[in-house]
Amino acid sequence: MENKANKKEVTAPVVSVGADTEQPLNVFNNSISNYPPKNNSKMLETVSMAELYDTVYPSKPPLIDGLLYTGTYLFAGAPKLGKSFLMAQIAYHISRGIPLWDYPAHKAAVLYLALEDDYRRLQERLYRMFGTDGADNLFFSVSAGNLGNGLDEQLQEFMKKHTDTRLIIIDTLQKVREVGGDNYSYANDYEIITKLKQFADNYGICILLVHHTRKQGSDDKFDMISGTTGLLGAADGAFLLQKEKRTGNAATLEISGRDQQDQKLYLVRNTETLVWELERADTELWKEPPEPLLEKIAEIFSSGGNRWEGTPTELCEWLNIDMKPNVMTLKLNVNAGRLFREYGICYDRKRCHGGRKVLLWKDWEEKA
Repeated sequence: MENKANKKEVTAPVVSVGADTEQPLNVFNNSISNYPPKNNSKMLETVSMAELYDTVYPSKPPLIDGLLYTGTYLFAGAPKLGKSFLMAQIAYHISRGIPLWDYPAHKAAVLYLALEDDYRRLQERLYRMFGTDGADNLFFSVSAGNLGNGLDEQLQEFMKKHTDTRLIIIDTLQKVREVGGDNYSYANDYEIITKLKQFADNYGICILLVHHTRKQGSDDKFDMISGTTGLLGAADGAFLLQKEKRTGNAATLEISGRDQQDQKLYLVRNTETLVWELERADTELWKEPPEPLLEKIAEIFSSGGNRWEGTPTELCEWLNIDMKPNVMTLKLNVNAGRLFREYGICYDRKRCHGGRKVLLWKDWEEKA
């Protein structure tokens, strides 16, 4: 088997879309104001279940495992509760690639629009929280345009210059609402989040929107988010920070979203550094059950070699597994993102004269 594996090692292919290669998307001419895109066709765009299974879609690797993913999220809480301090923690930990509490963070550039602060206050806050350990890929701005009136172009230009950006924090949403956007209807709230979500999805980043809560209580705590339910309806998820006592240091952080399970974290604020610390979590994170096919690929790669190319039939033989080639490729199509996240192995396919070929290559540098 070893000889056969060595025979199949090739130079890394140049692919337009890998399993999860985190390549910057060429959408710099797109504007937030152009979203959502209009479909003027009289025909619905459809895809069959078979076509879905036959496609390798780029996955959405987390920014913070089990906590924060690509997409658009609301981060809500009462005024003067410490939201901006927690935003600074999230931004700092991602920019440094160091775990936030018990959650691994993946290093990337971060833009933090601290629109209710000034640079002096930011400097004092960050020094108190993190000391002299700075980050050269964490960027701040205390002023920005509005949606549809400057912010669109500003974010696009920033993304052009800093293509490794994976998180943009807007503190607060109200500061960038469109001129005349005080019409708090469901449709208006839904459209605002949809525009930002389309931008985030096209660039493969996370946009975290700081927002306030109402004073009125509710059976569903997420209904306390200020504005209509259109905000949460269009967002990928939300974080809700609440103090047990206004004058106390204990708080809860409740999380609900499409790409992660609901959680409730109990936090306490360090009185010296003002950093939020994790006391405990109510929910133990669910873990995907093992996938033997992925484990087998990782095992073979660990014994030597960084690249492999061949037909699905040859891959079955190389892995020494009793599985139909079409079933194996289907499993790999669906689990391409997981193969990369857990083992640092990229997967893709290409068409050639002899049919389809499978491409596998290890890229830990890209994973990091």
